[in-house]
Amino acid sequence: AMFARLALCSRLPSRIRQSNGCPASIRAYSQVKFPRPHGKSFAHRSELKQAKRIVVKLGSAVVTRDECGLALGRLASIVEQVAVLQNQGREMMIVTSGAVAFGKQRLRHEILLSQSVRQALHSGQNQLKDMFQSWRQEHAQLLDRAYMFDCSRQIKHCHTLHELLRMNIVPIINTNDAVVPPPVPNSDLQGVNVISIKDNDSLAARLAVEMKADLLIALSDVEGLYDSPPGTDDAKLIDIFYPGDQQSITYGTKSRVGLGGMEAKVKAALWALQGGTSVVIANGTHPKVTGHVITDIVEGKKVGTFFSEVKPAGPTVEQQTEMARHAGRTLASLLPEQRGEIICCLAELLTEKKEEILSANKRDMELAIASGRFSQPMINRLSLSTAKLNSLAIGLRQLAVSSRDSVGRVLRRTRVANNLELEQITVPIGVLLVIFESRPDCLPQVSALAIASGNALLLKGGKEAANTNKILHQLTQEALSIHGVADAIQLVSTREEVEDLCRLDKLIDLIIPRGSSKLVRDIQRAAKGIPVLGHSEGVCHVYVDSEASIDKAIDVVRDSKCDYPAACNAMETLLIHRDLLRTPIFDQIIDMLRTEHVKIHAGPRFASYLTFSPSEVKSLRTEYGDLECCIEVVDSMQDAVDHIHKYGSSHTDVIVTENEETAEQFLQQVDSACVFWNSSSRFADGYRFGLGAEVGISTARIHARGPVGLEGLLTTKWVLRGEGHTVSDFSEQGSMKYLHENIPVPQGSFS
Repeated sequence: AMFARLALCSRLPSRIRQSNGCPASIRAYSQVKFPRPHGKSFAHRSELKQAKRIVVKLGSAVVTRDECGLALGRLASIVEQVAVLQNQGREMMIVTSGAVAFGKQRLRHEILLSQSVRQALHSGQNQLKDMFQSWRQEHAQLLDRAYMFDCSRQIKHCHTLHELLRMNIVPIINTNDAVVPPPVPNSDLQGVNVISIKDNDSLAARLAVEMKADLLIALSDVEGLYDSPPGTDDAKLIDIFYPGDQQSITYGTKSRVGLGGMEAKVKAALWALQGGTSVVIANGTHPKVTGHVITDIVEGKKVGTFFSEVKPAGPTVEQQTEMARHAGRTLASLLPEQRGEIICCLAELLTEKKEEILSANKRDMELAIASGRFSQPMINRLSLSTAKLNSLAIGLRQLAVSSRDSVGRVLRRTRVANNLELEQITVPIGVLLVIFESRPDCLPQVSALAIASGNALLLKGGKEAANTNKILHQLTQEALSIHGVADAIQLVSTREEVEDLCRLDKLIDLIIPRGSSKLVRDIQRAAKGIPVLGHSEGVCHVYVDSEASIDKAIDVVRDSKCDYPAACNAMETLLIHRDLLRTPIFDQIIDMLRTEHVKIHAGPRFASYLTFSPSEVKSLRTEYGDLECCIEVVDSMQDAVDHIHKYGSSHTDVIVTENEETAEQFLQQVDSACVFWNSSSRFADGYRFGLGAEVGISTARIHARGPVGLEGLLTTKWVLRGEGHTVSDFSEQGSMKYLHENIPVPQGSFS
């Protein structure tokens, strides 16, 4: 059902008509060459960005609304997305049958078939025309029932479509004329709100293959393909569907607005896939996603069900998450001593296999440097050394000892009534997702904390540390296997985008980002219904008070800035009391920074005091992550506190002074996760705090704040033990009374 010859001529833009009234491409089709076959379908979603020729099939439920005619809002959004992709240089085609659905809705009231369908068809076509014109995008609506039955005309039709695409015109293939009404119209109206129409999925698939399209997007009123009918308890959306998986699918009833149903869509999709066209089935009716569903699919985002001929060797990330959750529950049920044994085993492996670890890390370093894509701070974070591995092993052994009273510890015990006792106990959060850039030392740290707290763990590291992460994960699973829970920690090594991982709100309980401020901000924006623990920036301050010791000030400033400039707890802004300018303490601090090759940026007030000043800072909220810092002048301790609150990131801030009263005021007033007196900002670390290890530093106001170690990965549950108690026992007519007595909890008490 594509287009009659005369109907086509009347609808095409005038610039491609000939004087005899026939399209140029039909009159001279013998001179037109078919484009070269596009080859195999795409194997991964990320490759969909390369799709040039795209067919968008709009199901009837997408372009119409129950009892409300055309879904104008959806249509406008779809037209906008198609126009945007067309302007990117892609070749877009639309297949739609919505006008018939609209016409049949009206038919329920009129039962005047031919007139109603014509009116609806005309209305729908005009709406699409107006919408495309608003985007200054030329289009051609094509109708021809003969396409489905006359093979000799299909070649001409395909040539015409090629010519339209060549001229940057969007063809809209409208299938209405192919629909044969039921012999008895009333028989199809009984007991339903919206009349069914003929299935056009096979037509869209056929068009996509014959036009050698790279991608077919089939939009309907369901999220994609489920392994069982949507709405049933165990139904799961299938991310990627492979030929041969049909036997694992149980199909439900069809949509109320289409005849074919999901089974017909799958058959059509597999047929198109076999013909070399990639296919995605997705929801085009959901109000939250309709505005970007097509562009999201083309960008490779995890939307709907992607059909692929290439089945990965390993499990999908969803399967990995399920495996981790199952093994994590077993991990949580182990004795504390057994979890400690796993952590000690991992510590031993880090020292025993250090040569293999450092060899893998050397390969990563060489590749990262050769690529030229990474800054020096990123390279520094990527680097491992024998000293780092030894430090990691010490921290893990420390954690193994301290974690023995973590899971199942009784925090509170209450006698609610006689023989009715309530306990609050610590339990794991569930499944953690930790996303980290560079920093391969993060993997054993976080793994050990997950083991100690009984949490399942998904790890997503950067490509730059792929070799190091791989061997560290293998060693982690080797340690876990001594108690049969190797699957509790999974390394995501597929082409999964971080944004897609952040959408797995039904599988993941907490996201912990470890990396640049941009990474953390991106994850916080992308997370859909999953809490994110972390900080987006580490703009740490050191304030040198007018009563500071020269030696302490120099030592604290040097260590805070120069010990490890790439760390999030390194000093980025040095605040100097105004009275210290042009004094020996100030001169010595400046000399020390120059000796350490620290580049200095002057804050606005500091610059005003100088005749020849360093480069003025562009922003007082800058996290340099390198041997650079800003120096600014303040009038008092209170002025320093105000500056920190205005420009800081609530991470770690320091005062250097000999005045105890001033120091205590600073410690109380500064609203940061860590506030120090006469000590380096670099102490803001889980290992240095005695936590054994940390998953990161949180600047959040709830749950966990500062260096997050074992305690930050636990939550609680309430356990009530009774003897047949009922709430009615405590009513006015009941025989029992609430006591609510606190019961002392001995130290180290477990439920």
